[in-house]
Amino acid sequence: MRDTLTIAGREFGSRLLLGTGKYDTFETMRDAVAASGAEIVTVAVRRIDFDAPGEDITSFLPENVLLLPNTSGCETADEAVRSAKLARAGGLPDWVKLEVIPDPRYLLPDPVETLRAAAALVEDGFTVLPYVLPDPVLAKKLEEVGCVTVMPLAAPIGSGRGLKLRDSIRIIVEQAEVPVVVDAGLGAPSHAAESLEMGADAVLVNTAIARADDPVAMAEAFRLAVQAGRKAFLAGVMEEQAPTPSSPVGGTV
Repeated sequence: MRDTLTIAGREFGSRLLLGTGKYDTFETMRDAVAASGAEIVTVAVRRIDFDAPGEDITSFLPENVLLLPNTSGCETADEAVRSAKLARAGGLPDWVKLEVIPDPRYLLPDPVETLRAAAALVEDGFTVLPYVLPDPVLAKKLEEVGCVTVMPLAAPIGSGRGLKLRDSIRIIVEQAEVPVVVDAGLGAPSHAAESLEMGADAVLVNTAIARADDPVAMAEAFRLAVQAGRKAFLAGVMEEQAPTPSSPVGGTV
């Protein structure tokens, strides 16, 4: 049976989502998306020129990917709702990666405003994927208002520090009834593999790929790491234990 990621009833073969910021050129971004195998790609609404269709970042994305507008740059729920509605009015999908970030230093999302925006967007017919702190209580509340995923950060955006908040993410994974997408702070393919090994359904990566010496090769590395992590999770990762011989000692000569 094919193992797919299902979000809001839609199936995806890849468990790697990509952001599109920070690349040196649109061409490099396009090649990295292709190498990653990603089927969902996020683009900040503010980076889309609705007055010049076909001349902005969206024209460099493969036709087979789901374009996921995000509300990057919004500091309040009202701003985020307006941004999502602008994207929809401009012809983009009504799927939205919800970001409400008033903190200019650490770029941490506002949990209260995120929940408020999520409720309003779901009520207005949007398919909402919220970016949040790894707070299990908040994650359940977002599920209850109708969000189709929760996207907890592993570490601050762009930091590359890896799964610094893994314990809280584990609780979210254990309790969630919607897919859990680890988003932000992953710096290496091993971080992505670990996220999938612990049961996360997918990861979203941007800076670690865009700022690599070879973004296209790094995108492929993340693709393979996500596949390995998922296979390990399905196979059943052994629990830590006391040291034991790797070969049987009974019956030896």
